[in-house]
Amino acid sequence: MGKKVFQMVIPICVGILAPFGSSVYTPGLEQVMSDFGTSTEVALLPFVFYLLGLSFGPVLAAPVSETYGRRIVYLSALPVFAAFTIGAGFSTNITSLVICRFFAGLVASPGLAIGSGSTADLYRPHKRAIPMAVFVTSVQMGPVLGPLIGGFVTEKRNWRWTQWVILFGIAIVLAITLGAKETYKDTILKSRARRLGIKGPPEPQRTPIEYFKYFAKKTIVRPLHMTATEPIVLFWNIYTAFLFGLLNAFFAAFSYVFKTTYDFGLGSVGLTYLGQAVGSVAGLTIIVFISETIWAKELAKIRETDLTATLPTEKKLILAKLGAPLLPASLFWFGWTARPSIHWISPVAAEALFSCANLLIFTCALMALQDCYGAQYGASAASSNTFARYLAAFVFPLFAVQMFEGLGTGWAASLLGFVSLLMLPIPFVFQRHGESIRAKSKYRPDE
Repeated sequence: MGKKVFQMVIPICVGILAPFGSSVYTPGLEQVMSDFGTSTEVALLPFVFYLLGLSFGPVLAAPVSETYGRRIVYLSALPVFAAFTIGAGFSTNITSLVICRFFAGLVASPGLAIGSGSTADLYRPHKRAIPMAVFVTSVQMGPVLGPLIGGFVTEKRNWRWTQWVILFGIAIVLAITLGAKETYKDTILKSRARRLGIKGPPEPQRTPIEYFKYFAKKTIVRPLHMTATEPIVLFWNIYTAFLFGLLNAFFAAFSYVFKTTYDFGLGSVGLTYLGQAVGSVAGLTIIVFISETIWAKELAKIRETDLTATLPTEKKLILAKLGAPLLPASLFWFGWTARPSIHWISPVAAEALFSCANLLIFTCALMALQDCYGAQYGASAASSNTFARYLAAFVFPLFAVQMFEGLGTGWAASLLGFVSLLMLPIPFVFQRHGESIRAKSKYRPDE
């Protein structure tokens, strides 16, 4: 038990650190504008290009982890992440800052992309809900902590110190990773066979061109093909991409709303993100309760006739079915109560509800992808999902503030609420038709 917990510390820490690296920069926007003489839109580019980098890294990382294991991905990515973070901190112009931030995001994301795979390695499906929820909570807490810490660091020092905070986090995670072991079963078995002098199945001999084609198939073709041909992958990707787009758009939009509506300073704006932290903890509590009561009872009942049975994926959709209606409710609540005549605690409470809904849906999505596609294809499914999420996270902040300025807080949030209503049926459809959809899949884990 203790070894598993230690191994889980790595994806959890990376889950916090990689998205933290995106949002910690945002409180320093005005200082970047002043230092480099740029507009708000240009100063925002290091933020959005970091997110763009986060979207591309998983395309390589997850399939590499399926070939060479998880540990090598963590160990190779973190030092390069540190190098580009140092480059960002010492940048003397906006161009070098954008470039360094893009590559920092690119090499930060591999560890983030394989977090769900690492969790699946360590825990069987019926024990996976709580560890997966903790991992997802870490991914949400990272961007929440970013503006909070970044706001105070920027006020006391300057924007460059936001990069040194990231560097300090990398050093801690790297030290932990050095003491960790491999978790991917195939890599462990191959390593054990080599150690014992046992010859495994002969590796296919490939020319460099054939090897490139094989690698491209696993890194690019498979995730794209799964997105195009697997409804489960496609619709969870769309849903979670919208969630992550919203989450990152709100880092810019919330700052705008609380500054203009309530005249908050940088530090105070950062504190409002604690509402999201409270919502994440509430969501995690709900998941733990459901896992230890409802799912535990259902699994015990199933195992009365089959001791090896696992809980069907459709049973776990209760999380998304709870979160789906809460999401639009939180957006409408935020939009129409963020005004000077209403106390600021109301929109902060709406943030908490948004974060809770986000966690429930996202945790459900990751568990569904891992349960449906297993260790063999799960990392590729998660890779396509991470790419979709962070591509949306790159796009949404580009228009978020302008949308809130143009439409006003009420109608801007309502527009997003109406879009979330369109996605509300997704978990209910999978509840009804998920089993038949999985039966037709070309990527069943037993194949």
